[in-house]
Amino acid sequence: MSNREVVVLSVGGVRFVTRASTLQQFPESRLARMLNDDGWEFTLVNGEFFVDRDGTLFSYIMDFLRTLQVSLPTDFSDYQRLQREAEFYGLYPLADLLSQEHLLKPRLEILEVRFSLQEMQAFFRIFGSCSTTVETLAEQITVFTGQQSGRSWNSPFPSQKPLVPLPLERPSHHDMVFQCGTDYSAGDQLVARYVSIKPDNRKLINGTNVLGLLLDTLLKDGFRLISTRTVSSEEKVECYSFERMKRPAGLTVTVNQTPGSSGVAQAKRNHVQKGK
Repeated sequence: MSNREVVVLSVGGVRFVTRASTLQQFPESRLARMLNDDGWEFTLVNGEFFVDRDGTLFSYIMDFLRTLQVSLPTDFSDYQRLQREAEFYGLYPLADLLSQEHLLKPRLEILEVRFSLQEMQAFFRIFGSCSTTVETLAEQITVFTGQQSGRSWNSPFPSQKPLVPLPLERPSHHDMVFQCGTDYSAGDQLVARYVSIKPDNRKLINGTNVLGLLLDTLLKDGFRLISTRTVSSEEKVECYSFERMKRPAGLTVTVNQTPGSSGVAQAKRNHVQKGK
C-alpha cells in the first residue's frame, strides 16, 4: 500500500485526493504510518481511507503538508482546535507553530495620506506602520519631470523630449514624499511633474486626479478609509487615514534530513518578519 501514488481520504465526510509522497513528508506522523498499514485510527473503505476527524480543519493540514508553510485566512480563529488536529496526526512541528498564536494572528496596519495644494502644485506624504507596505507602494509610484521654455503650457511635452523619472523622497522606511504640478525654475523654465501609479499607465499632472487614483489604489489593496480631516486649514493640508488587517509573513517549517535517519530528523521554524 505504501507504493500507491494517489491516495484518497474521506475526513469527516470531506474527500481529499493527494499523492502518497505528500502524506509522507513527516515519516513518523500517523498519516505516513497509515500508508504502511500502521494506523489503526484509519479505516480503508472502497479504496478510500476514512478518518473520523474535522474535514474543514484537515484542509489546512493538507495545505501545510503540500507547502510546509502555515497560511491561514485573515478571519481564522480556531488555533487551538487546529493545534489539536495537528497533534492527533503527529505533525508536531505544525502543532508547535500553532501554539504561538502571536506569530500567526493578523495585525492592524495603519496608513496615512497627507495632501496639500499650493498654487499649481500638489504635495503628498504617505506614512505607514508597516515599512514593507510603504516599500511596495513606493515601487508602484513613479514621478516624471520635464522642462519647457517660456510661460505657456498649451500642450504636453513634445515626444522628442521624453519625461525623466525622478526618485521618490524617502525620509524613513515608513514614509515617502512626492509632488506633481507645474512650477517655474530659474531661467524662466517651466517645470512639470507627472505621477503614475501602477497598474494604471496614465501620467497625471493634476493633484486632485492623483489623489483620487491613490485612494482608489489603496482601497483595492484591502485598506479601509476610516477618517478624513484637515490638519492645517492655513496650509490646506488634508489627511486621509486608512487601516486593514494584515496577516504576518508566512511561517515555514524547514525539513532537515540526517544521514541514516528513517525520516525527518527535526524541523525548525523560520519566521520572515515583514515590516520594521
